[in-house]
Amino acid sequence: MFRFENTYFLYGLSLIPVFVIVFFFMLRWKKRALNKFGESSVISRLLPNVSKSRAVFKFVVLMFAFASLMIGLANPQIGSKLEKVQRKGVDLIVALDVSNSMLAEDIKPNRLIRAKQAISKLVDRLQNDRIGIIVFAGKAYTQLPITSDYSAAKMFLSTVNTNVVSTQGTAIGSAIELAEKSFSKGEKNNKAIIIITDGENHEDDAIEQAKIVADKGIIVHTIGMGLPKGAPIPVYKNQYSKDYKKDNSENTIITRLNETMLQQIAAAGKGTYVRANNTKAGLNKIFKEINKMEKVEFDSKIFTDYEDRFQYFIAFCLFLLILEVFIFEKKSKWAGKLNLFREKE
Repeated sequence: MFRFENTYFLYGLSLIPVFVIVFFFMLRWKKRALNKFGESSVISRLLPNVSKSRAVFKFVVLMFAFASLMIGLANPQIGSKLEKVQRKGVDLIVALDVSNSMLAEDIKPNRLIRAKQAISKLVDRLQNDRIGIIVFAGKAYTQLPITSDYSAAKMFLSTVNTNVVSTQGTAIGSAIELAEKSFSKGEKNNKAIIIITDGENHEDDAIEQAKIVADKGIIVHTIGMGLPKGAPIPVYKNQYSKDYKKDNSENTIITRLNETMLQQIAAAGKGTYVRANNTKAGLNKIFKEINKMEKVEFDSKIFTDYEDRFQYFIAFCLFLLILEVFIFEKKSKWAGKLNLFREKE
């Protein structure tokens, strides 16, 4: 497999046509300047050692040196082999609530941002495990299929916001059902679901769904984002001003953590419930529970051992630059003695 590590250096190659145009106009300017002093035949006799072709040759050498330098800086790499790696870990799916109530600021900066920060830290602590991300509000959707690519997990996590699911609500049961379908079939006792939500506006029978997946060997943990006293839901009008969501009677809506519901879901799913607050997100306790789970081997094919090839292009560039120094625009003495085209006196 071939790739460039720093592809942005390749844009420098687009300067070569510019250099060619500038060099062409420079040659025309020199020719016009010399014509002002007399006929070209007379000038050639007055400057017998000047070689037009050598100037062009020097320019071509410099352009090849420049191209070689740009390619070298881009660092071409070759993947020497496709390695089959045996990994041993657990399959983990995080189901994240993205309903508007997750914008409440009882947990700073708000519930959703704090939850995303906690998931990011969880990804940093994973080693051979696989992770997937589901987002849900009134409906549940797969944001990231289960994978061992932690960089992709962080990238997809960064795009999560309350606009990714248009239907409002808190369909925890649908999220659990979708997570169960997302796991690969076969092995048991190595799968876990982490539900991160405030639990408000609960719509479906999440407790029953947690029991169903627990009977299949899938553990369901829950993390409650929010405080029992609750907080209003901010509505941003623009960058500098905000209001709070109101009901039909123009009363400010207060969203509160439904802790009882989340405890019941965790109990039904044979998992652990943790409540987040402003000092901790609660993932440490759940991470310890995940580490206690049985690790199962699974295959993962990845390209490994990329070998750098920049040194060849840099060396070729240096060779051409040294060569250019020893190429003179004047004809050499031995070439002048050949006298191939000069008339006999």
